[in-house]
Amino acid sequence: MKTKLLLGITAAILLFPKSNFGQAPNLGTTANFALFTTVGAVNITGVSQLTGNIGTNSGSTTVFVNVNGNIHDNDGASGQCAADLLSAYGQLNSATPTGSLAPALGGGQSLFAGVYAISGATTLNLDLTLNAQGNSNAVFIFQISGPLSTGANAKVKLINGAKACNVYWKVEGLVSMATGTTMRGTVIANNAAINMNAGDTLEGRALSTSGALTIDGSMVYTPVGCGSPLLTGPASPTLATTECYAIFSSDGPVANGDTVTVVKGDVGTNTGLTTNYDTLKVIGKVHLIPDVSTAQCAADLLNVYNYLNTLTPDIQLMYPAQFGHNLVLTPHTYIMNAAVTFTDTLYLNAMGDTNAVFVIQVFGAFSTSTYSKVILTNGTKAKNVFWEVNGAVSINDYSVFNGTMIANNGAISLAKGVVLNGRILSTTGAVQTVADTIIQPNAIGVAGVITGTATTCQGQTGVAYSVPAIANATGYIWTLPAGATIATGANTNSITVDFSMSAVSGTISVQGSNSCRNGTASPNFLVTVCHSTGISSIDAKNVTATIYPNPFSTSVSISITDVSQINNCEVRIYNVLGAEVMNIPVTKQLTTLETSSFSSGVYFYKIIGNTNKVIQSGKLIAQ
Repeated sequence: MKTKLLLGITAAILLFPKSNFGQAPNLGTTANFALFTTVGAVNITGVSQLTGNIGTNSGSTTVFVNVNGNIHDNDGASGQCAADLLSAYGQLNSATPTGSLAPALGGGQSLFAGVYAISGATTLNLDLTLNAQGNSNAVFIFQISGPLSTGANAKVKLINGAKACNVYWKVEGLVSMATGTTMRGTVIANNAAINMNAGDTLEGRALSTSGALTIDGSMVYTPVGCGSPLLTGPASPTLATTECYAIFSSDGPVANGDTVTVVKGDVGTNTGLTTNYDTLKVIGKVHLIPDVSTAQCAADLLNVYNYLNTLTPDIQLMYPAQFGHNLVLTPHTYIMNAAVTFTDTLYLNAMGDTNAVFVIQVFGAFSTSTYSKVILTNGTKAKNVFWEVNGAVSINDYSVFNGTMIANNGAISLAKGVVLNGRILSTTGAVQTVADTIIQPNAIGVAGVITGTATTCQGQTGVAYSVPAIANATGYIWTLPAGATIATGANTNSITVDFSMSAVSGTISVQGSNSCRNGTASPNFLVTVCHSTGISSIDAKNVTATIYPNPFSTSVSISITDVSQINNCEVRIYNVLGAEVMNIPVTKQLTTLETSSFSSGVYFYKIIGNTNKVIQSGKLIAQ
């Protein structure tokens, strides 16, 4: 009877889906480290990517790549980490096993939460799946009484809410990961080394109580969740009028070398001339000569630069000449104290926080390779990325860049085919573009209309302008003629412009922000404005279609704004040699094109409307 009762209880425990076997150890300060050993060297070679602190409490760290974290060798932080690591090891070692496993892991094996004891040397091959059964707090602890090795391309997979921060490997011996291994969890080797090879990925930590760490061409990043700090980065600077500009210099000429250049945002300089920008390809205002707006922008730009420059960096990237190379950065203020050579790709990971801010301070010149790319992941927005460069900036051919770039006392040069989702701003220096696409992050680019009803202007108050239903006026940036003020009433489709301060002449330019986009809202309208002699109208930039994503990889979508154009509409795409590579009829408002066969590079498109005329054209970038 007792035997049956015990068997029944055991079965009930094993089948209970929400059980959380094992108690996660308190990692203390070791939680901040991606790589650490209490005694031994840390050797990092190859193009390794590391997110989290690294270091040793008795030895030295040799690293030739940038680390998204701080290096602590033989200091107070490493001493505390050594103590916390010993404590965490003790907690894992004393955990009561809930089951045992054979030393051959993987091969399609699936495990629920628990504390697993494994005798002797252990191997991991093919796939091992850890199933949390919907419990995000489920803890997996592996107590291995010998060394641990993995086969090539072995993978630990997490499903049904399992988190890498809740997975722990306590190993009594050498940990050796073969090429292409994907490991998840905190790995603690007791009195032994840890070796990782090319193509290995560890979402977790590699920690040793005594043993060298050798990392060669691997990616290691500390896991999120389980109480890990939320990284938000610093507060964004107040952009003021600089927010309206895509291209600007406080002191220097602004010139375009090819009329193919497309700009969304204002263009100008406060000292010198702005030349060769085709106003038909600029959604915004081209300030050909300095004016009130450029003077204010120059003052505001200085404030933005001063704010960024006074931020205290969290992390120093030690190898500016090795910037890029698939480096992953998280929301922080970074500093590089020498000239930067940016090669290949940089990933900015907001870790799911769409408001997270990135600031990168550079004390030296900044240059990129051809086809360099800044890629935004996990919620990162270009409007929250800021580059402060104390020197000249050169972005090479066909690069894809994101963020607001401020060059202090340095020129900015964009080579041919650059796509910039951000701004290029110089406190002192010439700005040069050539056949580029520059989109200030708040630009939307779909046309709308504002109509005015005033018949007189001078001294008039409360002149009303109605915004069409597609445009929610809340959050728009309005640049008014001198002396004008603006207010929004309860009806957000109504804007009131007050000219009572003075007799006002000029135009009202309107820019939208993503935060106020509603359907097909637009920063560009047909604006009817008052001046001292009556009423005048200024045509908006008419954007017929929105094409996204751009840059693209396997597909690109075309959304036609003016549905009247759809009947006989077609899209033609050309390569840089002018050869047509695609010709697709557009018969509905949203069309998705399959582009997986496209080689990386720059392409040009034309949208042909019902009258067999080009109604829109532009540039596309294939990644």
